[in-house]
Amino acid sequence: MKYEILGEPLPAVECHLAPGESMITEKGAMCWMTPNMKMETVGGGIGKMFGRMFSGEAMFQNRYTAVAREGMIAFASSFPGSIRAFQISPGNEIVVQKSGFLASETGVQLSVFFQRKFGAGLFGGEGFIMQKLSGQGIAFVEIDGYAVEYDLSAGETMIVDTGYVAAMSATCSMDIQAVAGAKNAFFGGEGFFNTVITGPGKLILQTMPINNVAASIVPYIPRSGS
Repeated sequence: MKYEILGEPLPAVECHLAPGESMITEKGAMCWMTPNMKMETVGGGIGKMFGRMFSGEAMFQNRYTAVAREGMIAFASSFPGSIRAFQISPGNEIVVQKSGFLASETGVQLSVFFQRKFGAGLFGGEGFIMQKLSGQGIAFVEIDGYAVEYDLSAGETMIVDTGYVAAMSATCSMDIQAVAGAKNAFFGGEGFFNTVITGPGKLILQTMPINNVAASIVPYIPRSGS
C-alpha cells in the first residue's frame, strides 16, 4: 500500500492498493475511490464491536478491497487539522483520542483502552476512554488542529488540559491532577482537573480540540424563539 496525505488544514489521505489489498475504516470516512474497490461491512465479533462503541466509534467497520487491478481510495478528515500515519507493530502500539481513528491496513486492530487508575476515569473526561491501535500495519489518525510532538523520557511528565491529548505511545501512562487552590479551580477558567502524561514514549498534542471549538461557538448560536 502506498499513500499520500493531501490538503492540510482540510486533509485527506489517498491510498493506492495492489490487487487483493484491503483497508478498514470507520463509517463515513471514505470520500472517493476507483470503481474496482469492493466494500464490505464487517463487525469482527461482539466483544470488538462493543469495544469500538465504548471508544466512540461505530460498532461496524467498512473494509475496502482492490479487485482485479490496482485500486485507489481516499479518506477525509472530519475536522480541520492533520492526518498522521503511524506504523503499528508488536511493541509499537499507540493510544489515540476518541474518534481519532480514520483508516488502516487490515492487520491493525482497534480496541478500547481504559485508564488503569480509577481517578483518571472518573475525572479525566476525554482521557478516560481512548482507543488502542495494535497489530501490524499502517494506521491513519485524525488530529484536531496542528500536531505538536514531544518525546518523553522515562518518568518525564507533561501536564495537559483535557482534550488536547491526540495520541501517545502505549508505553506512556495517563492520570489526572487537581488544579491547585479553590480560587484557581472555580475562577481560573481552566476546569478542576488537568491530565498528566508520563513517559517513556511519544506524546502528540492537538491545538484545536473539536469539543473546545464547539463550546466556544454555542453562545453565538441563536436559540429558538429568540
